[in-house]
Amino acid sequence: MKTSVIFILLLAAFAHSTQASAHFNRDSSWTYGGNTGINLNQVSLSNWAAGGENAIGFDILFNYSADYKKNKHLWQNRLEMAYGLNQTETSGTKKTNDKLYYSSTYGYEMTRNLYLSALLNFNTQFAKGYDYKSEPRTYISRFMSPGYVITGLGITWNPKAWITATLSAISWRGTFVDSRILSSEGAFGVEPGKHLFSEMGGNLKVEMKYEFLKNMTIYSRVDLFSNYLEKPKNIDVRWDVQLNMTVNKWFSANITTNMIYDDDTKILQKDGSKGPRLQFKESLGIGFQVNF
Repeated sequence: MKTSVIFILLLAAFAHSTQASAHFNRDSSWTYGGNTGINLNQVSLSNWAAGGENAIGFDILFNYSADYKKNKHLWQNRLEMAYGLNQTETSGTKKTNDKLYYSSTYGYEMTRNLYLSALLNFNTQFAKGYDYKSEPRTYISRFMSPGYVITGLGITWNPKAWITATLSAISWRGTFVDSRILSSEGAFGVEPGKHLFSEMGGNLKVEMKYEFLKNMTIYSRVDLFSNYLEKPKNIDVRWDVQLNMTVNKWFSANITTNMIYDDDTKILQKDGSKGPRLQFKESLGIGFQVNF
């Protein structure tokens, strides 16, 4: 609950700053856009013959983009935050969503639509995470455990306003495991007792945001990373898709999917073995949303 309060305060502060900026004349070279919302769900049962239990939950989302394009300069920034909890009578409170993502790409135009560029990506979560399938539940993540940072130099292709591709042929990816417990277990590819796993390789990021029908927008981002020094053919994949359907000024529906494959992340199986597996998450939300 403490984490959710901090998240809400950060969200409110950021929303206030974006609203305040509207009072100043904006440079036409900047393109701003985003949305914030909350999805709520609640179930209350009394003498219900079919069975079930009372439940309540929420999911808070915030997405914001700020892009600059003028003369030979291109600068694209994106921030994504999400946090969700669900509580039932028998299972208690469980985390259902947790995300903190920031990306920034700067490019200097070499030729039409092609830029010499530098990339920075950061990705982690806010709160502790657990494997609820085990008994007792197993602690598996927290803020900066893992935390991923990618920096790189390469080229950016921006042929249309709705699509951008950045190829960083020289890039560094750091996997941070701040937790001493997870570090001692050698989680997320770090050596037992270490807090950082460094990789040198190539990274490809492709982003697309397109309104294919009125009030229906899709955002898709795929990141591919290959470690040049170890198993270069085992490409790590992170693919996020957000489909947003605006009902009216205040309400919307959204579908979010996240697919991850990381050869260094070992997933515990039912037979007790651990190994890399395809990770997939899907969420559907209907609730209050403000677009800006």
